Amino acid sequence: MFSQGIAEIVLIVDDVTKAAAFYRDVVGLTPMSPASEDWAWFWSGPPEASPRVALRRGKLLFEEHSPLPEGGRFGRLHYAFEVTRDRLEEAVAHVRERGVTVYGPTYFEWMSAKSYYFYDPDGNLLEWWSPDPA
Repeated sequence: MFSQGIAEIVLIVDDVTKAAAFYRDVVGLTPMSPASEDWAWFWSGPPEASPRVALRRGKLLFEEHSPLPEGGRFGRLHYAFEVTRDRLEEAVAHVRERGVTVYGPTYFEWMSAKSYYFYDPDGNLLEWWSPDPA
């Protein structure tokens, strides 16, 4: 296997400033640097030790080579952030207090985990994913 894990996720957004505020204030990610009109970079967990989440307005490198038509090359995404069980309800309350609708909980027997879901301003489905304590 060549992969050592995920290095980054880049989301295409309509308004970087608005999306950056959501990921900072609602999701609680730590900015790597100040956001610009075209890019914002965050740590997905502990700084320097976690994959990055980037927000991008505009095209990505090599987008013109996608086999999908322009406007549908990337689509909306779903991804999950891991939250320890002792902080899960606090994380859900934090999102709700900021006026974001939260769905769940859902319990997944097959992976022994509890999850809640919510959408970002661009329609990407986020998840607070919490495995059962060992």
